[in-house]
Amino acid sequence: MKKLVVFTGAGISQESGIKTFRDSGGLWEEYKISDVCSPEAWEKDPELVLEFYNKRRKQALEAEPNRAHEIIAELEKYFDVQIITQNIDDLHERAGSTNVLHLHGEITKARSVGTEKIHTIGNNPIFLNDLCNSGHQLRPHIVWFGEDVPNMLIAEEIVKTADIFLIIGSSLNVYPAAGLVYQTSEDCPKYLVDPSLDVDTKSINNLTVINEKATIGLAIVASILKEKYL
Repeated sequence: MKKLVVFTGAGISQESGIKTFRDSGGLWEEYKISDVCSPEAWEKDPELVLEFYNKRRKQALEAEPNRAHEIIAELEKYFDVQIITQNIDDLHERAGSTNVLHLHGEITKARSVGTEKIHTIGNNPIFLNDLCNSGHQLRPHIVWFGEDVPNMLIAEEIVKTADIFLIIGSSLNVYPAAGLVYQTSEDCPKYLVDPSLDVDTKSINNLTVINEKATIGLAIVASILKEKYL
């Protein structure tokens, strides 16, 4: 069974109604990114940061997996599928995928600022003075701008083992995650699904670009993969 590594970005969740910060309208226009998505923002106004992520959590949990999420889950019948996602929602898991690595954290979890222990909170909000058992404030389990990406090294090792690499809904503009495509072997076939790619992909070997939104593009790729590799 071939190893299919799937790298997903905001574009796949967008079709479930979750806005990205590059989109006009929606939750992101209520806040400045610098005010809610950095360690400095947390130091300055933790209450505002918690309010923002409480809204994001509610939005994510009200969303439903779309057909693209479902197709990826169905591919587990034919391939050894490992998902690496930049998204903080749990739509992959709710669609049925069993191997999901979150690079930028998970909205359904909280982390102690004192012990770094992770707590599953589901759809519950986090407020000031919500403490872990050791008496430390809980914060969203999210990688903010300016913070290290703890799962990056794990992701790089996974990508190196890929027989097939599939990219969906990522702008390939957010580093270090966007650099994962260069961690594959030279002969690894790569497929990129994005309706409006705005980066130069000439340096990426063995790349097939499908200029469609995730739900349409995934159906096309799934057919290609089954025909070529099964």
